[in-house]
Amino acid sequence: MLREVLKKEECAACRFCCVFRRQSLWEVPKLPAYFVEKYKTDPQGREIRYLRLADGILPQADGAFAPDGVITDLRDLYQTDDPEEEAPCPFLNPKSGCVLPAEDKPFECSAWPLRYMRMKDGSLKVCLTPTCPTVNKADLELLKQKTRESWHAQMAAYAETHPYIIMEYKEDFIVLE
Repeated sequence: MLREVLKKEECAACRFCCVFRRQSLWEVPKLPAYFVEKYKTDPQGREIRYLRLADGILPQADGAFAPDGVITDLRDLYQTDDPEEEAPCPFLNPKSGCVLPAEDKPFECSAWPLRYMRMKDGSLKVCLTPTCPTVNKADLELLKQKTRESWHAQMAAYAETHPYIIMEYKEDFIVLE
């Protein structure tokens, strides 16, 4: 989704979006049911555990719970209780990046660091996370232009059938439209 703005090599070198601090588990991509069925093990053959968000296990940024969706359960991958400790996505190869084929890559992974967010007035907007070290070097006006041209429509279309990707607006995110 962001190939017009980011070079694949930049993202592959960074991989910031593929590791999750314990305190940032609300950022783990929500997955459709077909993904969970298809990927029961990681590339090394270890079982992957998933959590249903409807069970109210992990809060979103504002403390609310996502109404549906499934995420990869990373809790067993942490070695300490340190909220800053990071755990990688089970599909991250530290040398080559994501091992998933493009057609199976979760939508939120393809769209990150963009988020589809519900504003206080109820409208839905494409927002940019302030934490991505790579895209935050890009021209903000170009990001806004791409949002107007296609990103908003792509996110809105996906959210129609996968509403769990919609997050409540978090104050430090940058509204792109």
